[in-house]
Amino acid sequence: MRTVIALLLTSCAGHAALRPDLGRIDDPTAWSVSNGEVHIASEDGKQVLRLAPVGGNRKGSNVGLARVASVTLADGVIDVDLRGQGEAAASFLGVAFGVADAGRYEAVYFRPFRFRATDPVERSHAVQYIQWPDNTWEALRTRAPGVYEAAIARPPDPAGWFHVRLEVAPTSVAVFIAGAARPALVVTRLAPAPGGVALWVDSQEGAFANLRIQPAT
Repeated sequence: MRTVIALLLTSCAGHAALRPDLGRIDDPTAWSVSNGEVHIASEDGKQVLRLAPVGGNRKGSNVGLARVASVTLADGVIDVDLRGQGEAAASFLGVAFGVADAGRYEAVYFRPFRFRATDPVERSHAVQYIQWPDNTWEALRTRAPGVYEAAIARPPDPAGWFHVRLEVAPTSVAVFIAGAARPALVVTRLAPAPGGVALWVDSQEGAFANLRIQPAT
């Protein structure tokens, strides 16, 4: 019997937790990749997906998505391990949710090169919420500075792995880093709607491992 979208199901809080198989990134029944180049490897004891946008760094946004096939999340919890490229490269990586297509989604992403910046303004750009296409980081920073992005109180190594937990509620999202008890960022969702879940990069390659999706219902 064919395994639907290659998800391993486990019991968690009475609901099924979804663990997408990164190793099947080339299987269209498991994943849908948009504007992305992908590579699977075993690194640091993890099965790692490296995702880079086609064309790499260029002026403006260049987003690549790896969307989990046949998954729709209204609200719930998303856990994942991320690794950027340290302070030397301006990497942007995170998770998209409420995904309708490659140009319509919400996302929380990270700028590891800003994690430990000495300038407090630059450090305040470490974690970011956006809602495409209407609410880009530029639009949100202009309209509501300091509301949809924040510094991380205890920033992880900009070149190392860090764990992210997104608690997606019907009208809000809270972002927890490296097991912290308090969220680094809490925002009101803009145009929330049920949709897909995807790994997200802009301009540079990012690494992902241990993705887990816990629907609330």
